[in-house]
Amino acid sequence: MTEPDTDRPLDAEMRGIARNMERRTDPGPTALTVAIAVLVLLVSLALPWTGPVPGWEVLAGLHPELGVLPRLFTFTAVGVGVVGSALALSTRWWALAWMCAVGSGISVVTGVWAIWSRQTVVLQGGSGPHIGLVLAVITTVVLAASWSRIALRR
Repeated sequence: MTEPDTDRPLDAEMRGIARNMERRTDPGPTALTVAIAVLVLLVSLALPWTGPVPGWEVLAGLHPELGVLPRLFTFTAVGVGVVGSALALSTRWWALAWMCAVGSGISVVTGVWAIWSRQTVVLQGGSGPHIGLVLAVITTVVLAASWSRIALRR
């Protein structure tokens, strides 16, 4: 029999391991879907969002006449969709997976608003949404569903 005092360090170490495992998530095969969606989101920034204006120019603020909604969408899409997804996949923290699920959902809403704003409040001679903006919104829907699946799996 061992003494109870000699088991205490082992118990503390086992509790620490269990606590670390509770904070982590395993994305499984959904990680590939997230990685491909992040790549598609980055490609959509190079495509035209409205007229000849690509998404990266909207992100950089080079066209303030487009309004605040498309720019807000680019911030949420890049911030949560690209940066947040990269951090969540690399660290596998459950809290980051939840943040990406919620943030991607918010990004979907701002993306739909951005499309709506380009369809309804276009000034004379302006243009509506193009393939880059629509592709980015569809990609954020995929990211929101994927991150929700990963976060709820635990």
